[in-house]
Amino acid sequence: MRNAFIDELVGLAATHSQIALVVGDLGYSVVEPFADRFPDRFINAGVAEQNMTGLAAGMASEGYHVFTYSIANFPSFRCAEQIRNDVDYHQLPVTVVAVGGGLAYGSLGYSHHAVQDYALLRSFPNLTIAAPGDPMETRACMRWLVANPGPSYLRLGKAGEPSFHSQVPAVEPGRWLEVSAGGVEHGALLLTTGATLGLAIERQRNNAGPKPAVHSLPLWGMASKPAQAAQVAAHQQITTFEDHLRDGGFGSWLMEAVCDRPDLLGKIKTEALTPRVCGAVGSQAMLNAWGGLQP
Repeated sequence: MRNAFIDELVGLAATHSQIALVVGDLGYSVVEPFADRFPDRFINAGVAEQNMTGLAAGMASEGYHVFTYSIANFPSFRCAEQIRNDVDYHQLPVTVVAVGGGLAYGSLGYSHHAVQDYALLRSFPNLTIAAPGDPMETRACMRWLVANPGPSYLRLGKAGEPSFHSQVPAVEPGRWLEVSAGGVEHGALLLTTGATLGLAIERQRNNAGPKPAVHSLPLWGMASKPAQAAQVAAHQQITTFEDHLRDGGFGSWLMEAVCDRPDLLGKIKTEALTPRVCGAVGSQAMLNAWGGLQP
């Protein structure tokens, strides 16, 4: 996903002169294609992520669409006040790019886990969450974000994720994408956001009975809740699947979206990480399984 992101960013920056990239002294071996081609729109803010976000907000107020880039927990939790006050409140076109969402950097321990980021970012009313499930969805999210500049959070996997779409899909906030059809039309559904798409596809393949469909929701947030009821109503059962703690996560967001519809709430089940991962160190696959996400 990182490579798809930077490739798409370079292509978009070639035709959008307002695009800029600011990094927190991370991303080298990934960001060079942008830095080499657009040196006047590339800034290394150093290990000073809060300043990086304030700088990005200032640039955005002068007409830039700024992408800030770092490992997932650093540009989000460390910069919570700057995102809230400088970016979201003023509705500025700053995209916070978080690499290694979930437990992708699990071997570096809890300081590098990003398993509460949805809970934080989705509480900001003007911010759109972009959590693509594969490189094709990454490209789709990038195109939408540039065409619709505003406060946003782009949550990427680390590297090596397979593509499940044959081409770049059309995306819009709140609209589910069918990735793999199920065995029963409008039957059971696995609904995922972010890099757990691969685990959901495995779950579908391993199911001994009728295969559940797999859908992805790469763009969502507070503003896209009203679009959920009709989509939930069209299926018999929805199980949300995410590499985030259940509290404040994607499944909780979907249940909030239909909380005034008791007939729909009963259709939704949530699968998410348990808090036991918060004190654990290990590979992403090991920690996902340890936390309860089994393919």
